[in-house]
Amino acid sequence: MLGIGKGRRLPTVLLIDDDLVSREVTATVLTMSGYTVHTASQGEEALAQLDSQAFTPEVILMDAQMPGMSGAKLANELRARSQALLYMVSGSGIAAEILEQVDGFLLKPFGPEALERLLDKHAPVIHAQPTTDLPTVSQKTLADFRAMMPESSVRDIYEAVAADLDRRFTALQSAIARGDPQGIHYIGHSIKGGCGMAGAVEAAHIGELLESGGDDLEYSESLLPHLKTAIANLKRMLDAELLSQESKPSG
Repeated sequence: MLGIGKGRRLPTVLLIDDDLVSREVTATVLTMSGYTVHTASQGEEALAQLDSQAFTPEVILMDAQMPGMSGAKLANELRARSQALLYMVSGSGIAAEILEQVDGFLLKPFGPEALERLLDKHAPVIHAQPTTDLPTVSQKTLADFRAMMPESSVRDIYEAVAADLDRRFTALQSAIARGDPQGIHYIGHSIKGGCGMAGAVEAAHIGELLESGGDDLEYSESLLPHLKTAIANLKRMLDAELLSQESKPSG
């Protein structure tokens, strides 16, 4: 399944267009937006590329009118060689019988947003799931802090992180309840940044997922228990690890 958007995997695209300028401009725009793009100047060239199995496209964009093999015949040949989503592109409308052979239509000129909207209809986004084997805190970061400051100061840092996470958790619940994806993105970004600096690996990971998937309210809500667990693990670490270290006799 394809993943679309920030922080998600973008599909490999085969672009078939006999017009050099249109082909190169479209390929450049899509490439700069994160897509992997292969190009062909005519239908026969595209079929040869598929036969070579040098790459496997997940999306094929084919111009509606080209010299040589084109239209419905080319669409059928592409279907026989690939499971990719097949979209017709044209600067004007195309015949209904040709549209029946493809998954959709894009009117030139188009940008990556138009392609993403079309892909979303056929290939819903699959969000990354939280990684369950991450440490609560990076031992390297913890060791670096201990080398720089007293144990009490190290504890102060992680107490501040835990308190901030409690506030962020409440704010996140409110943002989800009011349907505020921008707020969710911001909260996720803040958690990722602050926890990343402190080496709170587990919570930083959840923050990254919130930042990248905040447009999906249901997905964001599903991350709430994972964030709650990360906060609880951090507080347990404070009591078990830092408190025990602080209470050890010196020398």
